[in-house]
Amino acid sequence: MVKKRAASSEIDNLPKHVAIIMDGNGRWAKKRGLPRIAGHRAGVGALQEIVNLSAKAGIEVLTVYAFSSENWKRPRTEISMLMELFASSLRQRFKGLHDNNVRLRFMGDLSLFPEKLRTSMKDAENLTTNNTGLKLVVAVNYGGRWDITNAFIQLCNKIKDKEVRIEDINEALIGEYVCLSDLPEPALFIRTGGEMRISNYLLWQLAYTELYFDDCLWPDFGAANLEKAFEWYAGRERRFGRTSEQIEHA
Repeated sequence: MVKKRAASSEIDNLPKHVAIIMDGNGRWAKKRGLPRIAGHRAGVGALQEIVNLSAKAGIEVLTVYAFSSENWKRPRTEISMLMELFASSLRQRFKGLHDNNVRLRFMGDLSLFPEKLRTSMKDAENLTTNNTGLKLVVAVNYGGRWDITNAFIQLCNKIKDKEVRIEDINEALIGEYVCLSDLPEPALFIRTGGEMRISNYLLWQLAYTELYFDDCLWPDFGAANLEKAFEWYAGRERRFGRTSEQIEHA
């Protein structure tokens, strides 16, 4: 007899913050004899489902890797189509996010995007800024090394302006200048597509995150996959350097 999988609402100890690398769009399309952009379009639909499921489950923050700083190395035609898809998805879907009380934020170096796209991103952020439900963070032109480098640039400027002393620098202070500093650190990282690496994603923030890898290609990642990841997370013992005995008697 096959054991019925628990629904997210029935799982204790859900993560407050989930970070996802949505990998496998191109391979999904190739398996079907379709152009890569068809995989990316299917990936947008999968993201919408995961956003809805996360919101219903009570997840506080969902951070997704939509476009890395390394993705600029892809063929120009693919990048152009990705930018068009990004713009059209914003126009067609962010109103739905707002209606579902989702707060949208973009993270990364946005300066390389066309001005019209940057304006649309800012409009979407402004529209949803007072929403109190799921916080959806979309990482675009983002890299973990860029994030840490940017934090040090800010700190160096503070030192130059005598607002910070060198002896004041510690982990806590650096953590105030990296992205997502105002949010709980990711508790669960999910990567689809079978690759087992973090690919320059949230290098600072993932220090104590539980890492979960699923062979499923992103467009096929749905409710059953997400619930399986939540179940796996619920069974983890998060010690943060302590022993199991210390956790039991805390």
